Amino acid sequence: MKKTILLGAMFLGSLAFAQKVGGDRDVHGCIGSAGYTYSQLKNDCVRVFEQKIKLNEVKSDKSYTSMTAVIFSKNMKKAEIFIPDGNAKSIILDRQGKGKRWKSGSHVKDSYVLVPYKKTGYQIKKNDVVIYQ
Repeated sequence: MKKTILLGAMFLGSLAFAQKVGGDRDVHGCIGSAGYTYSQLKNDCVRVFEQKIKLNEVKSDKSYTSMTAVIFSKNMKKAEIFIPDGNAKSIILDRQGKGKRWKSGSHVKDSYVLVPYKKTGYQIKKNDVVIYQ
């Protein structure tokens, strides 16, 4: 009888400490462990690695390289980039004039610029240094 009570208590105790699947939702309801992050432009949870425009890190002093994605607004006036090393999950860039150049605002510590690269690609520059393409 004591063994049954002890085993039952251990089982219930382990359930109390077990993390619920999907229990890591952020304030927007995005499940980080499933690869989701919140997109300000889409106003929805997205997987960065599933986006059409993906860019690879150019030079890394780490033992690995990271990637980022670009999401454009429907009218192409805004671009959202997901920089893994920043405090914010994503940064919104505004198109400058009628050209194909998007730039971060003064509310962001570092200056980020998105420009076309080659025929179908893009580059992201941080403080005038190419970090993704």
